[in-house]
Amino acid sequence: IIARKLNKFNTIGIDLLSAAANDILVMGAKPLTFLDYIANDKLKPNTIKEIVSGMVNACRQTGVSLVGGETAEMPDTYLPGEHDLVGVITGVVDKNKIITGKSIKKGDLIIGLPSNGLHTNGYSLARKIFFEIARFDINEQLEGLEKNLGLTLLEPHTNYTNPVLSTINAGINIKGIAHITGGGLVENIPRVLPSGLGAQINKKSWPILPVFKLMQSIGNIDEAEMYKAFNMGIGMVFIIDPKDEHLLKNHLLQYTISYLIGTISNTGTIIIK
Repeated sequence: IIARKLNKFNTIGIDLLSAAANDILVMGAKPLTFLDYIANDKLKPNTIKEIVSGMVNACRQTGVSLVGGETAEMPDTYLPGEHDLVGVITGVVDKNKIITGKSIKKGDLIIGLPSNGLHTNGYSLARKIFFEIARFDINEQLEGLEKNLGLTLLEPHTNYTNPVLSTINAGINIKGIAHITGGGLVENIPRVLPSGLGAQINKKSWPILPVFKLMQSIGNIDEAEMYKAFNMGIGMVFIIDPKDEHLLKNHLLQYTISYLIGTISNTGTIIIK
């Protein structure tokens, strides 16, 4: 919807590929192929070209082969100007090297990798806040944002393929990985934790992105709800033994800054304070 408002479609294919790659990286899998499906009410060659070009660039940077899927024109299914974009990714990991989280224990550290925006989550709430409550224009330049509102919301989903695979190939012991998508840190970290474990997250340990601060302020949204709806500036987390902290953080410097954002606890819940 944001892409349509801006008539800019070259980033949504990047979003789809990156989100899919990140989802299988959490198991230690190397992405191999990506199959796409594009549908709309009426095929517009230039728009399809924009969508695919973004996807191609993302696949190239990720080392993934793009397998041309299906393109469908269905005027009675989609409203004028609507698009449906779907992708299926495949990857490979040796069975004995699958990252399951089963060795995670109390006292292990949670290392966060920064996001660069909403990634692919929380757009219904974001649109309500910016365009219904605040009634901003899509091209509005808001204080604190480097780009205008539309471009800020279209910032391509960060792809963590290189830092994740490089860390694994370097032999650094990663006990668990979580991709922070819908549900935020609160709902995604538990996916990799053994039964009975939880986490203490220090919300002051990384910089909250300005776009999230704006949404919380304008929409008067409870802080707990923000951490459930959005990634709040952390797009991927590694769970490691404390002795591996400096090794991991130094290794990641060639790709990204990282933050020690919390520790594993035996509370059974994710506590952010």
